[in-house]
Amino acid sequence: MEVRFKKKSEQMKRFVRFILTIEIMLLLVITQPQSSFAGKENAKDETISRATAIKQLYILDGEPIVSQNKLFDDKVDSLYSKAANWAYETKIVRGIGDNNFNGSRAITRDELITMLYRYAKYKHINMSVRENNIISKYKDSSSLPRWSIPAFKWACEKGITAVTDGRLLPDKKVTRKEMFSIMDKFRRLDQIDAVSLWKDESRTKQELKKYIKAITDENSPDYIPVEDRIAVFDFDGTLFCETDPNYFDYTLLEYRVLDDPDYKNKASDFEREVANNIREQNATGKNFSNLPVNHGKAVASAFAGMTIEEFNEYIQNFKCQTMPSYVGMLRGNGFYLPMVQIVEYLQANDFTVYIVSGTDRFIVRGILDSNKLNIPNRQIIGSDEKILASKQGDKDGLNYLFDAEDNLILGGEFIIKNLKMNKVTVIMREIGQKPVLSFGNSSGDSSMAEYVISNNPYRSLAFMLCCDDLIRENGNQSKADSMLTSCKKYGWIPISMKNDWKTIYGDGVERTPKF
Repeated sequence: MEVRFKKKSEQMKRFVRFILTIEIMLLLVITQPQSSFAGKENAKDETISRATAIKQLYILDGEPIVSQNKLFDDKVDSLYSKAANWAYETKIVRGIGDNNFNGSRAITRDELITMLYRYAKYKHINMSVRENNIISKYKDSSSLPRWSIPAFKWACEKGITAVTDGRLLPDKKVTRKEMFSIMDKFRRLDQIDAVSLWKDESRTKQELKKYIKAITDENSPDYIPVEDRIAVFDFDGTLFCETDPNYFDYTLLEYRVLDDPDYKNKASDFEREVANNIREQNATGKNFSNLPVNHGKAVASAFAGMTIEEFNEYIQNFKCQTMPSYVGMLRGNGFYLPMVQIVEYLQANDFTVYIVSGTDRFIVRGILDSNKLNIPNRQIIGSDEKILASKQGDKDGLNYLFDAEDNLILGGEFIIKNLKMNKVTVIMREIGQKPVLSFGNSSGDSSMAEYVISNNPYRSLAFMLCCDDLIRENGNQSKADSMLTSCKKYGWIPISMKNDWKTIYGDGVERTPKF
């Protein structure tokens, strides 16, 4: 296997955190109304609830944004409501009987194995089984519910579920100890093909795997020490949906100034002008030459005075709005899943991953709050605005002492748009050394790409996404063709959304253009 899982790797750290989360949750949750855990040792043989099992899968998936509507008919404990809605939306669970969640009921082996089977399909893990996979060899195979047979065939083939005395024991209640064992095996299965959402013929998949093999081999002339394994990613259009019908931060400002009932009557004339330009651009495609900088200025002023926490809460609420041209996706869920895999693949090989975006850094941080990507705020770089202490007023920072009662607030002043050459200078300012991998999608990322691959002491690569999928994504063929031409000119590796990716947003998401 080409992926090397070292103790320092982010993937192993996440796995440890995942196991610890299970430990904590299972010690706290009452799995049956009549029983509770007497203690850690005694809890090993306690059965676990359906809600607990579903919660662990939800955590494993990164706790994505979900609908806040009531999807099951029966009452769902608030501790599990998000996990329940996630399981319903992903079709991992659709309830028992008349659309009931039945979260407090002890889970059986056939239910757990089927949930894992559906989750694996949802994550596009390799589901193939041998043609001679004969499940009838097990003594109790005839007692398997019909709906669980495909799941048990898959689980037995992959070695996920233990067999006791030649029996599958489908109706046996799952204990805490067994849950640990099954989830551990499943997690390892999920690591077999770290880039499973990429087609095998994809040049990116092939080049990146060869690259990782070379730079992680200490005997290779291309070996790169862990401390120098740095990758930089643009955000909009590289990791996240760029046009629906515009950038996330553009639509956020448009909503704030023109639609938010608590603010629209307070907006300045300048903010309205910028927001209306965005709305016109969304409707007609018209370009406004100064829009990127004017947008940055309008964001700074429209949210001025908010604390960092209040700004983040505003973003979280906006993330829960539905995507205009997609069914089955909220604004906060627009991550390109194949690119999420690339980030995780690099982290598993001891890369430090930075986001270097043209979007306001606090907006990017808000989008990445409670999402699929494990990138800390300190590694998120974007356009900047002034930050002040809440009691600072007009005083210069050199003449003001932070007070214990102060909060950090948005100061209303735009500083810099982090695009083009500005991305190179901010990399040096905030990272302090040249990365070895660059991922982008537009001319705004060109300088970053050239900086990474020019005169680099290490073997380096630059990748550029081409927005050529007009069916599953709001693509633009002319822009894709232009980027492909640039890739040939500069030696960047093109990524075709149409030809390289098995999926973009995952099952259950469909594009329904409205603009």
